[in-house]
Amino acid sequence: MCFPAQPFTIRMNMQRIDQNADIAPCLSVVMPVFNEAATVEQSVAAVLAQRPVQELIIVDDGSGDGTRGILERLARKEPRIRLFLQEANRGKGAALRLGFRQATAPYVIVQDADLEYDPAEYYLLLAPLLAGRADVVFGSRFKGAYAQRVLYYWHAVGNRFLTSLSNMATNINLTDLETCYKIFRREVIQKIDLREDRFGFEPEVTAKVARLGVRIYEVPVSYYGRTYAEGKKIGWKDGVRAVWCIVKYNFLKRR
Repeated sequence: MCFPAQPFTIRMNMQRIDQNADIAPCLSVVMPVFNEAATVEQSVAAVLAQRPVQELIIVDDGSGDGTRGILERLARKEPRIRLFLQEANRGKGAALRLGFRQATAPYVIVQDADLEYDPAEYYLLLAPLLAGRADVVFGSRFKGAYAQRVLYYWHAVGNRFLTSLSNMATNINLTDLETCYKIFRREVIQKIDLREDRFGFEPEVTAKVARLGVRIYEVPVSYYGRTYAEGKKIGWKDGVRAVWCIVKYNFLKRR
């Protein structure tokens, strides 16, 4: 078990207070990557700049835009990077399954390589875990308190619809089902049998975490979303799949 080097408090306001330096290394960061040559190097640098990061597990999911070469160069320089290469694109969920199996630190977090979420906020997500109050923490973009880029209205409506549908099925009161930032005690995420290969990971892992009866917290996080022109990948078909996954993993697959 890792504990902060000294006591700290969280102030939920618009002022950024970076307290990652107060936390000893205890975090496995799992980064699925597919065709992110424009942002991956900056994303990796931002993750490795955080003191809680014990290891960065990168799974390249069959990139064909030069991302792989960048990752291989970075991995040769940095011993905390553990790079895994998938020859074909299998999807975010498949990449995360591989990364979760490799994690060795007490806590495991998902980090995309697109600069939409800020690794400097790891301390916010770790706080309930380090205090012994939580087993899983979601970083919510809808709880307020931090910067949010204004983007697609119907994406926000769709996310709230999926979150509400999932909440009705799981009987938990999340505000942001589709957030990237999910952090787990390692033994929790490694005991879950995950099956979804693409973005269905989000409702699947939520259903299975809820069924475990573990302690789930949410904290507000910043969100610097990008447009489709800037490389955003999720689409309406993923929303349809998410509805199916909510039904499937809450009512049809209750093992």
